[in-house]
Amino acid sequence: MPDYVHSLSTSGLTPKKQIQCWTDALTELCGQFDVDPLDASSLEGRVNYTNVSRLKLCQIEVSQHRIAHPLSRASTSDHPFVKILFQTHGASHFEQNGSHFDLMPGDCLAYDVSCPHTITSPSLTRHEVVIVPTDLLQERGFHPAKFPAFKLSARSGTGRIAHDFMHATFGEATRLSPQTAQGVADTLIDLLLLPLREAGASFDRSGPVAICERAQAFIHDHLRDPDLSIDQISMALGCTKRYLHMVFSERGITVSDYIWRARLLNCRQELETQCHKTITDVAFSWGFSSSSHFSRVFRRHFGVVPSSIHKAHHPAQDDSAQPPPA
Repeated sequence: MPDYVHSLSTSGLTPKKQIQCWTDALTELCGQFDVDPLDASSLEGRVNYTNVSRLKLCQIEVSQHRIAHPLSRASTSDHPFVKILFQTHGASHFEQNGSHFDLMPGDCLAYDVSCPHTITSPSLTRHEVVIVPTDLLQERGFHPAKFPAFKLSARSGTGRIAHDFMHATFGEATRLSPQTAQGVADTLIDLLLLPLREAGASFDRSGPVAICERAQAFIHDHLRDPDLSIDQISMALGCTKRYLHMVFSERGITVSDYIWRARLLNCRQELETQCHKTITDVAFSWGFSSSSHFSRVFRRHFGVVPSSIHKAHHPAQDDSAQPPPA
């Protein structure tokens, strides 16, 4: 079933209970923090949040305050998240590992929640936040512990695209099926990573997931090369052939099979759409060097011979090639 929007407000509580309520809300979202209302007599806060697959999307409004994740509480296992924070109202000051950022409306901040930090807001602020489990980012070759916090712009470019998509996702979250939510979450993560990549955030280019993605991209860029081989791929990626074999075998396929399957899919697409090309033209243009080998592996993969696909989609052309009846 789709998730629903959770809401929490400190309105109407005593000052002491307001602080406890806000502390509990933060703990529910991403870990334990110290909350200080500064010199204010109360802490007026409201948060709405929902889950989209494994992501938490939040809309937060709170009066002047400071939150701190001190060194005494620093434990990666307690805060295994990266927070992508979009400032939409007011001003905030962020500190982490000697870095200082002033945040204004239109700014975006990405940081590792497990690392000690403080956020100070001297007046009312509003944030829209995506809380991402670090393991989802690591699957994409991204290791948040290897880079400092990044301040980005969400006023234009990829930052704005990511924010607009996140905002729309929050509004539609309760209408998403679990299967759709998974796809939306994957898209949102990829969009959020775009401005981080542009900003030069550190990515693990040698981890197995990153190597697999780079290998697949290289393969698709060189599919038409009949000499494409694992030697060529491993040399381009700067890894050993053994490591490359291991990365693909963990996904239930060999490098060679991945190449041939990709070629066959492209061949079938052209047989269905390119009526002016012969079967041999198609096969040779996608790296096959033998018509008989192409027909054999095509039939093994799709269960039909290439000529039947070509004839089914271009019957007039095939008929015209036949001699007229006597």
